[in-house]
Amino acid sequence: MRIGAKAGILSAAALLVIAAAPTIGWTRTVAITPLGSHLIGNPAAKVRLIEYVSYTCPHCARFQTESEGVLQLAYLPSGRIAIEVRHMLRDPIDMTVALMTNCGSKDKFVLNHSAMLRSQSAWTAPIANSTSSQRQRWITGEFAARNRAIASDLKLYEAMGTRGYDRTTLDRCLGDKVMAQRLASQTKAGVEAGVTKTPSFAISGKLLDNTDTWAELRPQLDESLK
Repeated sequence: MRIGAKAGILSAAALLVIAAAPTIGWTRTVAITPLGSHLIGNPAAKVRLIEYVSYTCPHCARFQTESEGVLQLAYLPSGRIAIEVRHMLRDPIDMTVALMTNCGSKDKFVLNHSAMLRSQSAWTAPIANSTSSQRQRWITGEFAARNRAIASDLKLYEAMGTRGYDRTTLDRCLGDKVMAQRLASQTKAGVEAGVTKTPSFAISGKLLDNTDTWAELRPQLDESLK
């Protein structure tokens, strides 16, 4: 084979490799912010949407169902938007669920978060029939024991089991006081930013008024991308 022909073949092969190289999957790109929250998408995106979320908030569950597919398919892949999820803890149950969704590597959070919000009606159902002694266990005693009681009574172990978590791993996360402080710091920062309800949203640092559904948020998000 002549040298020139060989070089031409190699050049063509190189072009094929470049053409076949996968684009960056922003929907699968997750980073931890200095506040300890999860940033999904391009960290250098033009627009950052901050979601202030509580796991016991029915409106948050509805927003997740309405928005998740559209955000994953039509917004995040462009790299022009990133979504930061910040926790707003309303009660001990919120703390327990947040410790579970944050359990493990950062890359597990997105699906953990989605799964717990989408199954909210199932794991919150036992709350209505809980006994006074159960509810007392949720707020008294040692930190990890309180969280384990909530996880057991609301069948959260089973819910996270479908995500591949065993009880030993979950119990370790339920006793993680460093993570608990991080979650509490996010809540404190949200209150200081003026958040009074969940879900609440901020676009590029500006807290949005009268916005708690996807139908209300989407036009404002589209406007920010112009």
